Amino acid sequence: MITTDPQQAKEFCAGQRDGAIYKPLWTSPYPDEEGRARTVWVSVVDPGDITDAVSVCPHLFQAKVPKEFDVRLTAVGDKLFAVRIDIDGSHLDWRKDYRQLHYAAVSVPADVAGGIRAYLRAFGLIYGAFDFAVTSRSEWTFLECNPNGQWAWFPEEIRDPIAQALADQLQKGLS
Repeated sequence: MITTDPQQAKEFCAGQRDGAIYKPLWTSPYPDEEGRARTVWVSVVDPGDITDAVSVCPHLFQAKVPKEFDVRLTAVGDKLFAVRIDIDGSHLDWRKDYRQLHYAAVSVPADVAGGIRAYLRAFGLIYGAFDFAVTSRSEWTFLECNPNGQWAWFPEEIRDPIAQALADQLQKGLS
């Protein structure tokens, strides 16, 4: 949910069975007390902590998914590249410490692949970087399609096929 209504945010967060999280809508260089840029990480939200400050600008709240691991799925045309992301420790936001991450290519379930292709068609896209949380029951929960779509930080064996698919797609064009 994206809202500027504190009451709506409280009700949404209170209504989530496994809790709720807050995440920024976009990355901005928020300065700390010394003027250095800092990042706002995904964090758990207690509905009682939501104040009228929510009314100042749009805030993004999501249901918290009890996940086993994350997946970044990069779609290039009809090609799908899914990467399992595991982290040492208990970070809710895996971007917080890239040194603790482990990657492995994973198969994409047929229903997820169909959903990705439908999403791309619906929005007229040929590229997307999708994030999923995968539960202990192997259920893939769609989180978002990233507007900046990064993938080049993956290890070479994962990164190179994506780069090749992008080069092929650029040569092929929109047809």
